[in-house]
Amino acid sequence: MECIPSLVSSLRVKPPLDFCGEPAPLDSMDVRERLERELLLMLWNRDQTIMWLKRANRYMPYIQTVLKDQRLPDDLKYIPVIESSLRALAGSPKGAMGYWQFVKDTGARYGLTITEELDERRNMAASTRSAVAYLKKLHGDFGSWTLAAAAYNMGEAGLKNEILLQDTADFYDLYLYQETQRYVFRILAAKLILSNPDKYGFKLTPEDLYPPEEFDRVQLELSQRMPVLSIARAAQTSFKVIRDLNPEIRGYYLPKGVLTLSIPRGASAGFQERLARQKPSLEPAGPETVYVVKSGDSLSGIAERLNISVQSLLIWNHLSLNQPIRPGDRLILNPGNEKKLSQELSP
Repeated sequence: MECIPSLVSSLRVKPPLDFCGEPAPLDSMDVRERLERELLLMLWNRDQTIMWLKRANRYMPYIQTVLKDQRLPDDLKYIPVIESSLRALAGSPKGAMGYWQFVKDTGARYGLTITEELDERRNMAASTRSAVAYLKKLHGDFGSWTLAAAAYNMGEAGLKNEILLQDTADFYDLYLYQETQRYVFRILAAKLILSNPDKYGFKLTPEDLYPPEEFDRVQLELSQRMPVLSIARAAQTSFKVIRDLNPEIRGYYLPKGVLTLSIPRGASAGFQERLARQKPSLEPAGPETVYVVKSGDSLSGIAERLNISVQSLLIWNHLSLNQPIRPGDRLILNPGNEKKLSQELSP
């Protein structure tokens, strides 16, 4: 029977403990209490912590490689753990998104594409690259990785104001928003558990862990929007696999332009030739008909009534299935192009 250490014994953290080489003053009772609170919460929520450990095996090697290449402290790898639980689609009420939880403005400022069709905050490689650049900048501003982490959470302007008003640049002496006051301690607690899971009763075997994803990278030069389904068929896989490998894709279409996507390992051989055969007619050709949406209409109902596939309606009107239509909306219908579109989208 597996033995889980008592919560009390798990709280007995002995120094030294540091974040990015900066010591946490465990001799301060306030610091100990704040750390113990976060440890207790993580140890109580064992299902979440187990998922951290399982996902870490998939993503941490990549994050660690990037940090090492950029000569940044390895401890920064714990930030996406507490920010998103290493989930691409994690979102916050404040509009933060992705592994590193960038808000839109900051993500765009650090080079991430964020549109209705693509959101690179949900791409591990792109968001990690941007997070590294942002953290480097914050460290340059504050001269401390602990303060850089705090600024990553609350924003650099707000932290600079608090440092000025409180006349201290010591994170552990600053009175900040509760979320930010807890932030570094959550990182420290995650570090303690993930760096020594056995000590805290998380005895996972290598078979328990999620393996790193295996994929090929292909470059696309699209002269027009393209259904993700066409990419999936060219890669000889399913729509779901393409979306899972490329969580930055937000809907059913890719925008025109130059893109790089992940496809299943081995599928790159012959991919471009298969893709050339899959390219559908995305824009209506020939005479068009406009249908004005009425109260009570749905895409499926309109398609059935007019003998047009839902997929065609979606493509012609640049819609997604979960995108609502409202009375008065104008939908383009192109029945003359229906047969051609169906043939080109067929396997």
